[in-house]
Amino acid sequence: MIFITLSSVNQHKNKHCGILKVDNYLIVNKIILCYNFCVKDFFKCFGFELSGEQLQLFDKYYRILTDYNEKFNITAITEKNEVYLKHFADSLLGAKFIDGNFIDIGSGGGFPAIPLKIFNPELKATLLDATGKKCEFLKEVVKELNLKDVNVICGRAEELAHDKLYREKFDCATARAVASLPVLTEYCLPFVKNGGKFVAFKGDAEEELKNAENAVKILGGKIEEVKKFDLSGNLRTIIVIKKEKSTETLYPRSNAKIRKKPL
Repeated sequence: MIFITLSSVNQHKNKHCGILKVDNYLIVNKIILCYNFCVKDFFKCFGFELSGEQLQLFDKYYRILTDYNEKFNITAITEKNEVYLKHFADSLLGAKFIDGNFIDIGSGGGFPAIPLKIFNPELKATLLDATGKKCEFLKEVVKELNLKDVNVICGRAEELAHDKLYREKFDCATARAVASLPVLTEYCLPFVKNGGKFVAFKGDAEEELKNAENAVKILGGKIEEVKKFDLSGNLRTIIVIKKEKSTETLYPRSNAKIRKKPL
């Protein structure tokens, strides 16, 4: 193993940043970098400049996540290197597409909403999940991280989207790997105001994009942009759907109908 001093980090990080891993140490191929001063470089490798305060928030978030996960299953991914890569960095891949007031559908462990909020404190976030214990966890995270302008709601998307307090009230909706794209679009697009966007976080989405064309059109949207990322060997896709016209009041349908017969 080769140990690198702080002064030599810059000359190595760009060459190897695609396979950085975070644990008590950052591991790059056979190079070990001290975790304390290199988490910042880990995020920088993916294009994200974070302050010391933001790095502390991510560290605290990780500790809350793993502590709570021992009592209730929030995520199957718990090792630090995996959480930082597959949850934190992955959530930030869509950061440049998110602005204003957004709602995160099926927020679960808070991904992508909490990392997005840490990265951009100016965002106003609503986190929606149907599981009570996950909502309790999310409220605890918001409290402990002292995040402002964050609202946690326990409820079902297909029901809340018909509530005039939430329907077409958001600049953006996000969802990360909770259902197929046609299903997600029906859950999410009704929350988005005209001119806003739905941002979906996906893996390999070629087939889903084809299958979602009809749903996007029916619900008043248009696929505006598709960005693919190599996240340390894992294909990730950010899909941006622009809301061009109001969604008919029929949608979203009941959960059973959405799942049984996607648009």
